[in-house]
Amino acid sequence: MNSLQRALSKIALSPSSDSERLEINGDDNVEFRDGDVDNPRNWSLARKRYITAITMLLLANGSIASSITAGNTQSITQEFGISNVAAQLTTSLFLLGFCAGPLLFGPLSEFYGRQWLLYFTFFLYFCFTFLTAWPTNLGGLLVGRFLAGCFAAGPFAIVPGVLVDLWDKCECGNAMGILTCVCWIGPALGTVISGCFELKKDWRWSMYACLWLGSFTMMPMLTIPETHGPAVLARKAKMARYKGHDVQAAGEASRPNLLQVYKTALTRPWVLLFDTISLLCCLYSCLIAALQYMLFSIYPIVFQDLRGWNPAVSQLPVLGQAVGAVFGLLMVRYHTRRRKAKMDIGREMVPEDHMVLAMIGGVGLPISMLWLCWSAQYNSAHWIVPTAGGTVLATCLMLIHVSCFSYVADTYADYAASVIASNLVARCISSAGAPVFTSQMFEALGVGGGGSLIAGVAALLAVIPFLFYRYGHAIRSRSKYALA
Repeated sequence: MNSLQRALSKIALSPSSDSERLEINGDDNVEFRDGDVDNPRNWSLARKRYITAITMLLLANGSIASSITAGNTQSITQEFGISNVAAQLTTSLFLLGFCAGPLLFGPLSEFYGRQWLLYFTFFLYFCFTFLTAWPTNLGGLLVGRFLAGCFAAGPFAIVPGVLVDLWDKCECGNAMGILTCVCWIGPALGTVISGCFELKKDWRWSMYACLWLGSFTMMPMLTIPETHGPAVLARKAKMARYKGHDVQAAGEASRPNLLQVYKTALTRPWVLLFDTISLLCCLYSCLIAALQYMLFSIYPIVFQDLRGWNPAVSQLPVLGQAVGAVFGLLMVRYHTRRRKAKMDIGREMVPEDHMVLAMIGGVGLPISMLWLCWSAQYNSAHWIVPTAGGTVLATCLMLIHVSCFSYVADTYADYAASVIASNLVARCISSAGAPVFTSQMFEALGVGGGGSLIAGVAALLAVIPFLFYRYGHAIRSRSKYALA
């Protein structure tokens, strides 16, 4: 019977276990047994992959929704009688709502576990998306987009923790690469979808598309079990106490209360933000985030305004961003395999090894930005030329993004969650501002001039990964928080 339960655990909604068998340590605390099927690390490979796939589907919902109105500015301006800048607020406010993820939902997931918080946040995102589909005025649309963004941020804050719960360090790197790829492809698909609806329908159909995708996601989401080890042990201990056993989970008695958790979560990130490595990585990440969403305004200028393409076709070159993200993922996976091979032969790896990909991306970023914008400046250049430049640009952006996050995670170890939280909030703010000023910037400077300005800033920041690769150890040794 036990072997049958283990076989079914690949597809069951929760792993099978014998609740009567408890592993009690010397402190009378419940802990996982060797081979315990309640331990997420011991789940079958098929089950881990299934959970990972469903969590990626959750992220795809928020990623697509983040840019779903980027191709609908014309119909929004016509219906509400507003300017193009005001219409861009539908994207900016959604991205601004993402700040709730690392500040609010991340700490909650460490306190209460992942499962029910994922359910709660995604359901509320779905509800507020209903508000954006049938608003009676512009205010209702903007409020709905902001609140939908706040709760769409939940999975983005929680899913990385789910992946850490399921996979070991090396495999988790590959899973994080897939996560980043989904977060890059989703916004590109969002703009293409909205552009297609703009041609024959209007912006409301883009909201309907989000509702259709959310409806499709809802049932699979309910099969995601609890993956947070301490939360699983706390449930086992609670069930044991219900049956008369005087036990508790490790750390259950000394666990800080929710107020203490939030006091740390809301103050520590800003203290760590101004540490040298954290600050420089944050600046670089902000440029990457802003540029990602600036591109969704640049492409319509290039292909719709300058070349006269219709709203649907003018968004298709954005798919080059998705192709570039896939190339970036393949490079990340190759780099991860090389690191693992070196570790297997006993070579000690240091955080600065992550900067290799960032150095490649840092050099390629200004070059590909100039390639994209100056080839787009002239209609005599074939459309594939700027599209190819955008593909290379997306690859460079992804390499820098993954490298910076991996570097700060390894550098700050115990404080990594706080450093990444401050980094994510800064990224959300910079990406929220990007759609508002991009059109005016490129109208004033031209496509080539605007691209040259961005390339110049990128060239100045490109020194950061080289600086860390050469002097990272010395900088870490002087930090109060980083690993020496």
